[in-house]
Amino acid sequence: MKWTHIYVSVFLSIIALKQVSGLNKRCIRCRSRGELGSCADPFPLNVTEPEVEAGIHVVACPSGWCGKMIEGTSGAFRMDDYGAATQRMCLQRAPSDYEERCAYTLWNHRKVYMCFCNGDLCNSAITVPVYSSMIFMTILTTIYNIYFNS
Repeated sequence: MKWTHIYVSVFLSIIALKQVSGLNKRCIRCRSRGELGSCADPFPLNVTEPEVEAGIHVVACPSGWCGKMIEGTSGAFRMDDYGAATQRMCLQRAPSDYEERCAYTLWNHRKVYMCFCNGDLCNSAITVPVYSSMIFMTILTTIYNIYFNS
């Protein structure tokens, strides 16, 4: 049995796993106001089938940073008939400190509650596991090399 083949396969699989985590980062893009909107929490959709609901879009996000903004959770909007507006988006650039967080901030001279996250479809309520298929392929490649390349 050649252990070098196994080590090389595992090493290349780990590198591929790291590379895949940086590719194809996507974000949900939508905006709705009030309880009846499809963009508000709890997010009602399976993120792998966004075309089912009008106004929900899965967009490529070059920065890898997604955001969710809730406008109208304080002040006059809270008592308004329209309710709070929820917007999910791709951020053009990462926060200056590269930290995922949620906090009140000023956006276009208004106080909003905003969350920043880094990852594929991270601004949806349900996360999609990106690594499961890559981990499976790594294990499969290792088993193949152990049993068939001896």
